[in-house]
Amino acid sequence: MKEHDLRRAELDWARTAYEGDFTRRGALNMFAQGGLFAGLSGLLASLPRMSYAQTDEVVRIGYLPITDSTALLVAHAMGYFQDEGLEVEDPTLIRGWAPLIEGFVANRFNLVHFLNPIPIWMRYNNNFPVKVLAWAHTNGSGVVVGEHTDITDFRGLGGKQVAIPFWYSMHNIVLQYALRQSGITPVIQDQSAPLAENECNLMVMQPPEMPAALAAQSIDAYIVAEPFNAMGEVMAGARMLRFTGDIWKNHPCCVIATHEEAITARPEWVQAVTNAVVRGAIHASQNKAEVAQMISRDGRGYLPAPAEVVMRAMTHYDAAEYGESGARVHDDWGNGRIDFQPWPYPSADALTVTHLRDTVVTGDASFLADLDPAFVSEDLVDRRFVRQAVERFPAWLDDPSVNPGDPFNREEVLSL
Repeated sequence: MKEHDLRRAELDWARTAYEGDFTRRGALNMFAQGGLFAGLSGLLASLPRMSYAQTDEVVRIGYLPITDSTALLVAHAMGYFQDEGLEVEDPTLIRGWAPLIEGFVANRFNLVHFLNPIPIWMRYNNNFPVKVLAWAHTNGSGVVVGEHTDITDFRGLGGKQVAIPFWYSMHNIVLQYALRQSGITPVIQDQSAPLAENECNLMVMQPPEMPAALAAQSIDAYIVAEPFNAMGEVMAGARMLRFTGDIWKNHPCCVIATHEEAITARPEWVQAVTNAVVRGAIHASQNKAEVAQMISRDGRGYLPAPAEVVMRAMTHYDAAEYGESGARVHDDWGNGRIDFQPWPYPSADALTVTHLRDTVVTGDASFLADLDPAFVSEDLVDRRFVRQAVERFPAWLDDPSVNPGDPFNREEVLSL
């Protein structure tokens, strides 16, 4: 496909997939400019702590059109919520993290997936009563580079422009870890500003815009959740530099979250919801190809991406192809391109908090300085419900990202 046709096709896809977003355009502009957290902090402070979550029995799911949402979508598609005696609305597709947070705060949604660090920011920087119930998935992200570059390792990102989906994200943590390990300093500045050879400029960009931006050479690389890495490979000539799950072994990316009020007032409802999500994760783990087709636009249409792209995002992890390119180094880890296990390992919470302190972000991150990682793991995450769910549905143990020696505890591994 010629570059002009490629860019037009990709922009048409993104426009179709993301048109009609209910959020304010100003919020999206603020997102792109890096001022998201200041604006959302004001929003969180201004909204009343409504009691709707205490009485609402209907499951109202908000999700982004990425594979991180798979367990929620499978639970809906397979009728697992109904099996638990729950009434559930059709999931609501949201086009960005800012409006998803807004919808959750306003009680439009009572069950969502968030990037792992987002609830940390919400609860401890803004005192919003969010609780994490489980992991949505493991792995499932990567760093891709443009075909116009000769980048073969993270040292090659020096002097380059790289897009990330959110400042408070696993993507930003892992990318900056890899950059520092490679002698590259992450910076945040205008793209037109001079950039040293040992500096890499980071910017927040909406995931659907990333493949087109890479094809247009306005950025040199991006790190994001699937299916946008696969989309970059298929539609934008991108090359996979490294899978994030090959740097941080079986890392969390998104978590399943609800309101603390719901846990206090309706624990039976929370248990039923968690049961359904755990079953969704198990089904996704055991049937990746079937699930990829089902959630794509060629199936049930939960994701606007075509089946070809979602299939690649969930199943294509060829050891020979990616081993030769260097995108896969740790074959002995045994994980997939994306995996699905719901247990929230406490050690991963601790690593997230610790590494966030060293991660460059915009806005005021001073709340992290005195945040105790062990306290966060116990206070933010309520493991009672997922523990009961996984004991009821032991097939979760078959997922490759479960620690075989001790399924409820592990040591974190970060390695280039």
